[in-house]
Amino acid sequence: MVTDGASPLLQLTDVSRSFGPVQALKPVGMCVDAGRCVALLGVNGSGKSTLLRIAGGRDTPSTGQVRYSGAPLREDDLAARTEIAMVGDASSAYPDLTVREHLMLVAIAHGAGAGADRLVDEALAECRLSDHEMALPIALSSGQRQAMQIAAVLVRPRRLLILDEPEQRLDPGARRWLAGLLGREKARDTAVLLATHHVELAEAVADEAVVLLDGQVLARGTPQDALGSLR
Repeated sequence: MVTDGASPLLQLTDVSRSFGPVQALKPVGMCVDAGRCVALLGVNGSGKSTLLRIAGGRDTPSTGQVRYSGAPLREDDLAARTEIAMVGDASSAYPDLTVREHLMLVAIAHGAGAGADRLVDEALAECRLSDHEMALPIALSSGQRQAMQIAAVLVRPRRLLILDEPEQRLDPGARRWLAGLLGREKARDTAVLLATHHVELAEAVADEAVVLLDGQVLARGTPQDALGSLR
């Protein structure tokens, strides 16, 4: 939803994705404004991850168009690498780097320069990893590895934050922390696109929910309305 007459930060128009004869995602459209959150809900295989990859410029739709900040978004677009941050699988970490080294690498690669140490310290504290900064990923619990993936986006610039089931492997207290973090990201005008199985997380942070089933939109609206249509 666009609230001020400006173009949405992210706009998907009739995007679909086929893999050979299989249509994983049927034509779907949505907008995500700065400072707002759209949550994707649905069972595994409903098309959520495919839609997130297209929205983040990590995959090209078979049909339709993705526009970011008013311009068409392509896989090789610099904006997709410098302004769109994605949180995915907790297993995607450098196994031979400590938590701190991993975050420093990400921060420096995204231009943090002399401010890298401060950004890393803040991300470690925010994600409750300060006591584990010298640990290798294999020594972390699954929830701590997930927190490290979230910390990795906090040390880099971002206008759009895309998260694929970030609540996975987090305990109830950590899920409440995550909801607070996403609320603070919205407050700093970051757009958030979130795929989740956790209804409470969607209700806590999302302005709009889109329910997918078999690659197509089954319901959409406020989280309460979209989920209510399924009951």
